[in-house]
Amino acid sequence: YPLPEAQVDRFMMKVLVGYPSEEEEFVIVERVTGMEQTVAAVTSTERLAELQRACRRVYVDPSLLQYAVRLVFATREPARYGLEDLTRLLAFGASPRATIHLIEGARALACLRGRAYALPEDVTDLVPDVLRHRLVLSYEALAEAMSADQIVRRILSAVPAPEAPLEAHVDASLAG
Repeated sequence: YPLPEAQVDRFMMKVLVGYPSEEEEFVIVERVTGMEQTVAAVTSTERLAELQRACRRVYVDPSLLQYAVRLVFATREPARYGLEDLTRLLAFGASPRATIHLIEGARALACLRGRAYALPEDVTDLVPDVLRHRLVLSYEALAEAMSADQIVRRILSAVPAPEAPLEAHVDASLAG
């Protein structure tokens, strides 16, 4: 049965995963039903904790933090961002937890991409997965077959990302 919105909001992301191809499904079934395999650890809990600490040290420029706040705020007050028509389509927007998850996710993505600083694309790449399950669409939106992803795309196109190259600010802040 569907979880209440307050419970759904606790999940960082809703990643859409389609069905596997025939070849992929064959491999899945073969692995699950085949001979037992010996599994070896690929890392230790200490290394995992170290990686988590590294992600927490990723620099997030205040302009990028403000960008994440504006993206989430646009789900609650779309008219402030020139999206008056979305007001009737959204019963409830995303909570501050969405902003927290955007920033935490951007840090992790920057780390995976080999950087000690987050960029706007680290946030924008995560927006659909972080917001899609947090938007409560109105009956009008449902009647018009509007999806949360369509609304998220509109918000992304209306809320400008920081324009200043963040690398220069990052280099200066990390050097000091």
